[in-house]
Amino acid sequence: MDTTERDLRTLRDDVAALREAVQTEGDARLADWGAAAAAMPGARNLAYYLALRGRDLIALQLRLASYGLSSLGRSEADVLGALDALLSTLRRLCGETAAYPARRSDDALAAACDQIFGDGDTRTRIMATLPSEAADDPGLVAALIDAGMDCARINCAHDDAAAWGRMAGHVRSAAERLGRPCRVLMDVAGPKLRIEEVRGPEKCRLFAGDRLRLVDQLDKRGKGIAAALNFQRIVGQLQVGAEISFDDGKASGRVLARESDGVEIEITAARAKGLRLKPGKGVNLPAVDLDLSPLTPKDLADLDAVAKFADLVGFSFVQRVEDIALLDRELAARRPDAPRQGLVLKIETPRAIRNLPGLIVAAAARGPAAVMIARGDLAVEVGFVRLSEMQEEILWLCEAAHVPVVWATQVLDQFVHEGVASRPETTDAAMAQRADCVMLNKGSYLPQGVRFLREVLGRMERHQSKKFPRLARLEAWS
Repeated sequence: MDTTERDLRTLRDDVAALREAVQTEGDARLADWGAAAAAMPGARNLAYYLALRGRDLIALQLRLASYGLSSLGRSEADVLGALDALLSTLRRLCGETAAYPARRSDDALAAACDQIFGDGDTRTRIMATLPSEAADDPGLVAALIDAGMDCARINCAHDDAAAWGRMAGHVRSAAERLGRPCRVLMDVAGPKLRIEEVRGPEKCRLFAGDRLRLVDQLDKRGKGIAAALNFQRIVGQLQVGAEISFDDGKASGRVLARESDGVEIEITAARAKGLRLKPGKGVNLPAVDLDLSPLTPKDLADLDAVAKFADLVGFSFVQRVEDIALLDRELAARRPDAPRQGLVLKIETPRAIRNLPGLIVAAAARGPAAVMIARGDLAVEVGFVRLSEMQEEILWLCEAAHVPVVWATQVLDQFVHEGVASRPETTDAAMAQRADCVMLNKGSYLPQGVRFLREVLGRMERHQSKKFPRLARLEAWS
């Protein structure tokens, strides 16, 4: 027996052992998830994918690649099928008889995208956030759909139920007239931490090295710079050393000391011009698992309109499986005889990332589901260095679960505000093609932004499908 034959037999045995371990561990995870999950092909495949990716496979991949074999780098859609196909090839190379299995394609994910976003003429759909003027400008809504918008997002943090109803009506009328499906997503705001009150000099700015106090209740007559949050009891959950970020990372700090009515914060980093400290600025606490309900009193009131007007519900700051059950009960109480609306989980915190497999399974079990990579809060929560890696991992996990992904936050942000794209954001938009939907925020040039994004996505679709590079003809040198 020569060296090559010995190597191939060893590879065959190693892949066979890997396949057995993946199925055993995946089945155990499925048992933990319950009978409902075991009956869902997406949940089963996700369980096997988590078992596979719980190992460092780099050395095995290099050995496989040296023989021109599959390195399992595109196994997300059908984990056991990919392992079985590889094992069949290895057995044949070792002189054995082995039948190739029937592989599942990405049809399950494509069907899930159609269920969430409606039938589309491109693989990657476009979601656009409607500005306030869309409530009274049906022409703007029609222009967005004509440009290629597949899903209209209504942000419930702004405007009111009457305006949301008019927006949804304009979307449905324009979609019917233009013959293009367009779903309505209403985004429930959730418990976003913000500065509520500030004490200090007028137009106070914070620089690295400055200190301020976060307090439960602000005494305007006190001395020094201080601020209170919109959720008072959060300050009591902060421990010495805890990190804090202001205004989407424009300044960050840490807790130096606890006091009777709050904590002292030292600013460790800030922009050169400092951070303007004022009410409304967002606050993130990356290392703190906040004990907050995902639905605020405002959200509960907003759900009356969401239950009436939305096709899809954007669930902000969802972190636990129990959160999904809570939202489902509230929606069911408002529309007891209507079909369940699609649910889009906005992943914004480290706890949501840790719980993502369970969240996906719970959401998909109740009805149509998708995941939004909310890159704004997520970047601050996990750190900008880790964001790129994390968005890739979420894409892979959701593909394994056959659940669509929305790529969101600041896509073509300069373009939609100024009408001219920057080089970095054009590349970002091209990378977003690997998601199943890309979201644009509102801006003066939003219809033009939708049209520009549609062309970028269409061009990239020739070259890339998820992690699979397509070797389309290179026009520039052919």
